[in-house]
Amino acid sequence: MDYGYVNARVRGMHSVLLDKKSYDTLLIRQDLPSVLSELENTPYKREIEEASVIHTGIAAVDFALRKNLIRTYQNISDLVRGTRAEGYIRIFLSRWDVQNIKTILRGKNIHASHDEIFECLVPAGVLDDATLTELLKQPDVRSIIDLMATWNIPYAIPLTESVDEWAESRELVTLEYALDLFHYQNALAAVQGRGSENRIIRHLIRAEIDTMNIKNVLRIIRDNLETEPAMSLFLEGGGHIDREKFIAMASMRSPEEAVSVLDGTPYYFLQGLPPVAYSPGTISIIEKELDLYLMRKGMRLFRGDPLDIGVVIGYLWAKYGEVINLRIIARCKYAGVSDEDLERELFHV
Repeated sequence: MDYGYVNARVRGMHSVLLDKKSYDTLLIRQDLPSVLSELENTPYKREIEEASVIHTGIAAVDFALRKNLIRTYQNISDLVRGTRAEGYIRIFLSRWDVQNIKTILRGKNIHASHDEIFECLVPAGVLDDATLTELLKQPDVRSIIDLMATWNIPYAIPLTESVDEWAESRELVTLEYALDLFHYQNALAAVQGRGSENRIIRHLIRAEIDTMNIKNVLRIIRDNLETEPAMSLFLEGGGHIDREKFIAMASMRSPEEAVSVLDGTPYYFLQGLPPVAYSPGTISIIEKELDLYLMRKGMRLFRGDPLDIGVVIGYLWAKYGEVINLRIIARCKYAGVSDEDLERELFHV
């Protein structure tokens, strides 16, 4: 495939991402209304105006950013439709299908309202707004899975196989692990070829599996899980975290000791985090660093070969990072967080 036209369009989209000056302007705003007003001077103007008709405050920001992200992903999907790149983009966007299903299951599990759950969904993958809305109408977890099976949604396969185990334990992690395993196995199977495009996507998928495994280890240690149930959270297919290393990490008594096992892997940088990252019962700082690692890895592809899929994937990661940072800025301004603490919360990519 000739990526010349597609990548030229994507580079144009990349050029309107917010620059440092735009972020600095937002950061000096004193409150949420002034942030909303400033966003009207950015490419988010259309969505901010739409949001202001039906929402106020932080809800307006969430609505606008969600709409903008969905539109961006849809534009990319339309741009590559009918080309070989479509399959690779679908793999990237399928992570939203997994996240949306998890969000619905979690929401139903804690009896959250329809609106609360819906506002957290990003229908960017195969599961569109209409499908997600119907799933949301179901009264409970089992009914959601049954409807997915009736509609032959592929993700119903791992959920159906695991629903009885979930019914006994009521531990939602059982269903979430089954979803992740199914998703990553299928993603890797789709990029087994030797071409450079397959290699690029495969490398990213394996890195994402690695970060998932490290996060699972941290949760195992935090929650004091026994060895046997802990091993049921291991995801095959990572690039550097195999079963042996996972076991070695999970057997440690603290996150700091677990991270020490990462010598010789790209994740050794976690050893340089400040002591506060290893505070008892707290793993959010380490998790954020892993998310940053993955985001930077994806975004670097934009600067690679101008005639391959990396430009598109790099842009998608960059757009995702921008939306995350804008949500952080809005929430911190809404909550009156200090400028210093806000800076620490941002994803500096």
